[in-house]
Amino acid sequence: MRADIKIKVCMGPGGIAKGGADVIEAIKKEINSTGKKAMIEKRCSLHQVGCLGFCAKDVLVEVIINGNKTTYEHIKPDMIPRIVKEHLVEGKPVTEWAVGEEYRNFHKKQIKVVLSHCGEIDPEDINAYIAAGGYEAAKKALTSMSPEKVVEVVNASKLRGRGGAGFPTGLKWELSLKIKSEVKYIICNGDEGDPGAFMDRSVMEGDPHSIIEGMIICAKATMSQHGFIYVRAEYPLAVKRLQLAIDQCYEAGLLGKNILGTGCNFDLKIFQGAGAFVCGEATALMRSIEGKRGMPTPKLWRSAVKGLWDKPTVLNNVETFANVPQIILKGADWFRNLGTERSGGTKVFALTGKVKNAGLIEVPLGISLREIIYDIGGGIEGDRKFKAVQTGGPSGGCIPAGFLDIEVDYEPLALAGSIMGSGGMIVLDETDCMVNTAKFFLEFTQAESCGKCTPCRIGTKRLLEILERITSGKGKKGDIELLEELSEDIKATSLCGLGMTAPNPVLSTIKYFRNEYEAHIIDKKCPAAVCKDLIKYFILEKVCKGCGACKRVCPADAIRGIKKKPHRIDSNLCVKCGTCFYACKFKAIMKI
Repeated sequence: MRADIKIKVCMGPGGIAKGGADVIEAIKKEINSTGKKAMIEKRCSLHQVGCLGFCAKDVLVEVIINGNKTTYEHIKPDMIPRIVKEHLVEGKPVTEWAVGEEYRNFHKKQIKVVLSHCGEIDPEDINAYIAAGGYEAAKKALTSMSPEKVVEVVNASKLRGRGGAGFPTGLKWELSLKIKSEVKYIICNGDEGDPGAFMDRSVMEGDPHSIIEGMIICAKATMSQHGFIYVRAEYPLAVKRLQLAIDQCYEAGLLGKNILGTGCNFDLKIFQGAGAFVCGEATALMRSIEGKRGMPTPKLWRSAVKGLWDKPTVLNNVETFANVPQIILKGADWFRNLGTERSGGTKVFALTGKVKNAGLIEVPLGISLREIIYDIGGGIEGDRKFKAVQTGGPSGGCIPAGFLDIEVDYEPLALAGSIMGSGGMIVLDETDCMVNTAKFFLEFTQAESCGKCTPCRIGTKRLLEILERITSGKGKKGDIELLEELSEDIKATSLCGLGMTAPNPVLSTIKYFRNEYEAHIIDKKCPAAVCKDLIKYFILEKVCKGCGACKRVCPADAIRGIKKKPHRIDSNLCVKCGTCFYACKFKAIMKI
């Protein structure tokens, strides 16, 4: 009896970075060299798939034989011959390379809606998407639902914009539908620019057809004829796969004139952005598509009324559109019941930072931060103490340990001093300095300010200068109050959302970690021993073995001592690079 063998290799961002392409080539080579046994007596297919989620375990490879799946972790090309010989040919999985309980725990509390096809189908094959039920929702909306009915279903689902603001998606579509205009536009915002964020990228690379299908349904709901997917040029694989998917849709009659013979027309193009963070803001993004400089403009009316080229425009992000097909197929009640009373469905997060199990996750709204960080994320690296989690990227805030049991939803996060944002979640531990963390995010937002309005252009610069002064040991009395006052002024007077939210990291860290600011200013110490100018290195004489390892690596020749005798550090020469600290295997060097 012949066996069905399917091999899936993760080619999401993590899989690619860890050498997924080399693993695929090694599998092809090994299967071909195995000859009849693997290729004739057994039916074997090899697939590249989108992100499997647990990026810390990449390259992940799944082998499925007659429905029995084995997932392998940390796979390299030189491991493939054994997997082919023992698992594919002899039918015995290589158990020591297979994922364990940690992998199962990572997925246990997740619910995949947006990511349901990522890691399951080949993103470059429209037939794989169709075989998984793809475009059935678009067909249903186009052939048996009125625009009003589609809007009604999306409204009832309580789907909120996943780009960060959380505006009700159905309400936005309803407003656009009511506007009478011969020309209407739909824009998918794929300009993901938050540090540490890769949610939208993973969907664009791993399941591009779900985004297109969501936009087709939106076109029916709003009676729009033209669409754009705005993607930053730094995502070349996303651009490639989206364009391939668009081309396949035109060939299949799913885009263009008279889609599926229904009389509906919808054309879709990709627009590549130049990588400016501010172009993630709605008005700046639309000016960019129009060929103008990507700078925000005052929002005198909603874009659903007057947007791109002054025409009614619906703008949603990647994740929002990717939710729509399953809402149409499975119903509003199903989606609404996945989330909270205020917000239906799930949310995709890029879980990064000092967490053991970093990766891409999708969880029901309403789950607690504790469940995400400890049950899914596996806790803190090195079993150190959890300190805070930054949600919402550089526009968000740091949420301390006291809020670990807070519901992950738009309103609770806002009350805690942060935002949902597009889904970045950076975990911080006791080795992180909160003043330095605020400075890191201010460096980003200040550099990315378009410069159009004074509060953002000058205000963020002043905030950054004060933080730089504090972290270099030159802080002075009144700096904390000045940071708070200036932050509130910037929030109240900036033109767009970038400026309005830029002070959030500063305000939230002052609110919850004021003692660290005071230590930097008054005591001239960094409690976490992170800020270089406030660190002092010294050698513990009773621990030092005099091996000379620290002396050999010191670039400033600041370490004195003879072999097998305790050494010392000349503080006048020390450049505080930390090289000696990491070179000492006896942990004789301390920093305070």
